[in-house]
Amino acid sequence: MPADHPDPQTSPPRHPLLDVLTAHGARADRLTHVRTFPARAGETAEWPGWADPSVVAAYRALGVERPWAHQVEAADAAWHGRHVALATSTGSGKSLAFWLPALTAVRADVAAATLDPGRIEHATTRGSVLYLSPTKALAADQLAALERLLDAVPGSAGSAPAGRGLVRVSTCDGDTPTEERRWITEHADVVLTNPDFLHFSLLPNHRRWARFLRGLRYVVVDEGHAYRGVFGAHVSLVLRRLTRLAAHYGPEGRRIVFVVASATTADPTTSAARLLGVPPDDVTAVTRDTSPAGRRTFALWLPPEIGTYGFERSGASPEGPDHAGDHWALPDPLDADRTERETEPVVTERAAAEHPRRSATAEAADLLADLAAHGARTLAFTRSRRGAESVAQQARDHLRPVSTELSRRVAAYRGGYLPEERRELEQAVRTGALLGLATTNALELGVDISGLDAVLIAGWPGTRMSLWQQGGRAGRAGADGLVAFVAREDPLDTYLVTHPEAVFDAPLEATVFDPTNPYVLAPQLCAAAQEVPLRTEDLPAFGDPARVREVLDVLVARGLLRRRPSGWYWTHAQPASGMADLRGSGGQPVRVVEATTGRLLGTVDAGSADGQVHDGAVYTHQGITYVVDHLDLTDRVALVVRRDVDHGTWSREVMEIAISDAGQAPEGSRPVVERAWGPVTWGLGPVEVTSQVVSFQRRRIPDMQVLGTEPLDLPSRTLSTTAVWWSVPDFVLRAADVSPEDAPGALHAAEHASIGLLPLLATCDRWDLGGVSTELHMDTGQATVFVYDAYPGGAGFAERGFELGATWLRATRDAIAACPCTDGCPACVQSPKCGNYNSPLDKAAAVRLLDAVLAHAPVPPTIDG
Repeated sequence: MPADHPDPQTSPPRHPLLDVLTAHGARADRLTHVRTFPARAGETAEWPGWADPSVVAAYRALGVERPWAHQVEAADAAWHGRHVALATSTGSGKSLAFWLPALTAVRADVAAATLDPGRIEHATTRGSVLYLSPTKALAADQLAALERLLDAVPGSAGSAPAGRGLVRVSTCDGDTPTEERRWITEHADVVLTNPDFLHFSLLPNHRRWARFLRGLRYVVVDEGHAYRGVFGAHVSLVLRRLTRLAAHYGPEGRRIVFVVASATTADPTTSAARLLGVPPDDVTAVTRDTSPAGRRTFALWLPPEIGTYGFERSGASPEGPDHAGDHWALPDPLDADRTERETEPVVTERAAAEHPRRSATAEAADLLADLAAHGARTLAFTRSRRGAESVAQQARDHLRPVSTELSRRVAAYRGGYLPEERRELEQAVRTGALLGLATTNALELGVDISGLDAVLIAGWPGTRMSLWQQGGRAGRAGADGLVAFVAREDPLDTYLVTHPEAVFDAPLEATVFDPTNPYVLAPQLCAAAQEVPLRTEDLPAFGDPARVREVLDVLVARGLLRRRPSGWYWTHAQPASGMADLRGSGGQPVRVVEATTGRLLGTVDAGSADGQVHDGAVYTHQGITYVVDHLDLTDRVALVVRRDVDHGTWSREVMEIAISDAGQAPEGSRPVVERAWGPVTWGLGPVEVTSQVVSFQRRRIPDMQVLGTEPLDLPSRTLSTTAVWWSVPDFVLRAADVSPEDAPGALHAAEHASIGLLPLLATCDRWDLGGVSTELHMDTGQATVFVYDAYPGGAGFAERGFELGATWLRATRDAIAACPCTDGCPACVQSPKCGNYNSPLDKAAAVRLLDAVLAHAPVPPTIDG
């Protein structure tokens, strides 16, 4: 529960939409817990005396008579030169807190130049503002809101610069035409963009942006909680490069003020300071939310058990109803973000896995349809693009027999749509033309959608921060709202809906990322050196100078940089920015091309290509099946042929892991750290993970009968990363009644479940992690379970597991033991991405093993010490 949220009521009035969810009692057994949080009154403050009266008048014209107290607190700190971490709930008006000081500063410069145009400094130091968001859609949404505000400034009429309060604003990203980009570099006062454009275009071409950088006063980093893991580490270093270039062009001693706006999060001061590369004392945190909030009812929902397993196809089948005349009927395009998360069955050597519960997407579709039928305006958040399409289509199918018109008031929203499609959908939700919208987390990140009655969350969104950010869409602007979290078949989801205290009473997560990761730091140092040669005095901005120098020495030894008495220089013709993979995708994606037509169907992540588009793999796109004819790893192309098949394919991957000793670990890596729980040893450090896809099985759908197994000849791949591990000697295994025959299944099951539960403690997803278990590891000499970050160099997730090992394993043990299945299922120990077909797995032995390990865990300190 967010720290600024009031205590829940013990006996609140029942929310009327709960009866819709439970079908007036028919589905009441699926409701595992309900908690209601009372309404909160707003607390306003006076407009600051320094605020531009015209900007204040514009806000008043838009209905903001007085700002909330937290808005004034944050804006005042920024105006007086303090970096600000603003961490308040969804819909709390964070944008006013940064636009008020930023626009006041820019308009003051404009006014000064207008009053005395002959002074040369006014021609060169007109203030500028940079706004960064994780997505293009959010930047476009902010631009529309900012233009509405500037159009409301008294005396504003016409287009910039004559109108809009004399402030020139524009978005600029990879889609911006060259001519428009040229105008922006020469004239814009406020530029809204994303970290990718900043890294790949603005900073490498900084000379073109010299005017803008020279006047940079404020940098807004919106949705700061989204910058975590490898992405967060890269963005942190990109921001430090930005600060360095602004200092290079700007007047000596000028301070750029950063405002990091985020969801409520643990320790926002430390997270913002790490992101910006400044001491925590330089950051003012504003966390007390003074905006009004309506009463919010939060329900935890466990889908029902089902008798048989069925493979679900996403979207409507080709034989389904014709939606040609339906305005909101949208295609189900390829989900490039590993869409198998929602729909791929878990496979075992025995064929289909136990699948005792209905899928979260099917359940969310039912609930969305029922809420829409009762006139409730609802968002349904899903885990993937395909999930959003599937929930929307199923809900529409449920509603069509009731009312064709009603079915047309449900749609999907996700990345990949054209900007005009997204704007149309957003407007339709705002006006009530749409009652239901199934969406990915694209609508979690600040897009202004308010006035909703209910929010459905199909599957744990990864963090409590995201849960509250998504749930905050219900009951915004002081109205009552209903939120329902619908569990997927996953150890973490199952654990959470049966342990409500882990959802509502546990502290929010800290944002985890590591800017000192040498795999992140090295390419960023190269990019910085290409922009302006690195000097010794620059090194502290990028971390501990000694560690930064170690990485620089390696780059010099490899010929990437050249060392001269005056600093480090980039001497290659190609841009250094291309060395950095900001979002940790693992390299250039593999294109999926139809062999007969040359048509590009989509792309597959580089790290997933071997397992998903190998020769003979079945590839599905918009409900149409193709078979991969050939995977060309050199040209990164998979050629596919259209073919109707009755089977799917599952690849088998073998994996080995080795702990890197001091001489083998990458330069700049942290050394191995160990601690003992009596005979049990915990470790954290650099590892080498070697994996290879060696074969695949064809399995008939839906009964999953094995039709054949074929070998594959694909190269092995090595990932240098960070892992956490725990090792158990033989006598502990025997004391736990885990025999040599039981050990592989026990360790494997514990590994799967612990990967599923680590996101409870770290800001990650199970797909950000990997694992290996073995009854005798060559480096430890004992039975060992490894969990590693699935990114080069690591992302900070394994470190979090090491720090909270006892809490992590207790949650893992409880999740396995609480699952009602007999031999293990997707809700406890089976994994949707296991390379060994979920074999061997021994659920009961895993519980005995974890009990034995936890028996040696240190006793937590008491109040008395």
